[in-house]
Amino acid sequence: QINLRLILVSGKTKEFLFSPNDSAADIAKHVYDNWPMDWEEEQVSSPNILRLIYQGRFLHGNVTLGALKLPFGKTTVMHLVARETLPEPNSQG
Repeated sequence: QINLRLILVSGKTKEFLFSPNDSAADIAKHVYDNWPMDWEEEQVSSPNILRLIYQGRFLHGNVTLGALKLPFGKTTVMHLVARETLPEPNSQG
């Protein structure tokens, strides 16, 4: 199991446990389906717009935690943001 601490833009955090086989899309869906009570103001309309940011990069939906080589037994911090589309690689702005 991999422990993820997800941080919203508002600064609120919550920890979740995932398996290395879980993809960014799986995580977004799980968080959406189990939206924390104290995140009510940040509730989104669809899991499809939830994006994970790890080490400053947006994760594509098919990237698994195992592929990121995240450490077991430690908490990995990621940011969770609502965005319709991913930025283009190397785009200015």
